[in-house]
Amino acid sequence: MSAIPATAPSTGRPRKILIVKVSSLGDVVHTTPVVADILAREPDAQIDWLVEEGFIDLVRIVKGVRRAIPYSLRRWRKGLLSAGTWSDIRRFRRELVEERYDTVIDFQGLIKTAWTASWARGPVTGLANRTDGAGFEWPVRFFYDRRVPIEPRTHVVDRSRQLAAAALGYAPPAPLSSDIDFGFDEGLAAAALASHGLNLPLPYVVFAHATSRADKQWPDANWSALGQALVRRGASLVLPWGSDAERETSERLAREFGGAALVPPRLSLPAVTGLLGGASAVVGVDTGVIHVAAALKRPTVELYNFETSWRTGGYWSPQVINLGGRVSPTLDQVRQALTLFGLL
Repeated sequence: MSAIPATAPSTGRPRKILIVKVSSLGDVVHTTPVVADILAREPDAQIDWLVEEGFIDLVRIVKGVRRAIPYSLRRWRKGLLSAGTWSDIRRFRRELVEERYDTVIDFQGLIKTAWTASWARGPVTGLANRTDGAGFEWPVRFFYDRRVPIEPRTHVVDRSRQLAAAALGYAPPAPLSSDIDFGFDEGLAAAALASHGLNLPLPYVVFAHATSRADKQWPDANWSALGQALVRRGASLVLPWGSDAERETSERLAREFGGAALVPPRLSLPAVTGLLGGASAVVGVDTGVIHVAAALKRPTVELYNFETSWRTGGYWSPQVINLGGRVSPTLDQVRQALTLFGLL
């Protein structure tokens, strides 16, 4: 990778940086290490983050983020004919240009994010190319002041860390380094969970079964058999959810485990983070929640139905185990992984 050096401001004041990474949940999680990377080199840096409003509460518990700026494109798209929508967009643009940034970094590489990044006051740096399996739209080059090439076969966490290093002029971390700080304030996360007043059974294992993609699901029969095995060993199960369909699945599975299972109310993302942080283990499919668990370095079993774990799977802790590939992981494989954690 060739890095394009950035020039630090000559004023002697702390550098102001805007991170642009708006979605999805897993992508936001995999970008958070850049905050700790930057602050390790520039402790006084002022870091703001532009993020889709549905994920803003998660960004707010990332240590070192000064301001999380809500981006409402999903909602705006649904109401383009509404005067209120255009009023919101104008208000958003006014807020965005209030600050003068030394560097704006678009980590997403999509037209929508590059265009929005260009609204901010400050030079914009972004990706020069697509990496394997990641979203990238070549017209973004017209919105960037600087473009950074990344090797195509690069883990998404490393891609973000390398882009930040190139944009700000410091040496990038070694690829696949285990020295990664995702920066979640676990105290704030625990407080968010406590605000729900849940009577959590201890010890508990979280089943992160929820995904909107049918091709990422793990069979209900496997969840049922795994849950029964954990219950027999004295564990309780917590089954969080984020939509009505996911709640129905959680409730259906929980009925099979009786009093050993808890289906919580819908939780905020900080509360979900607190829930995962207190778990004895988390088992889940390839979706945002499991990536939060891996970022917390909890005992985590990630279930993949595609050969993509090299790109998004947790590699920074022996507590994170990635299973599956061309075919869905088997029940026995998951049971063996949990045996390593002393749960089966």
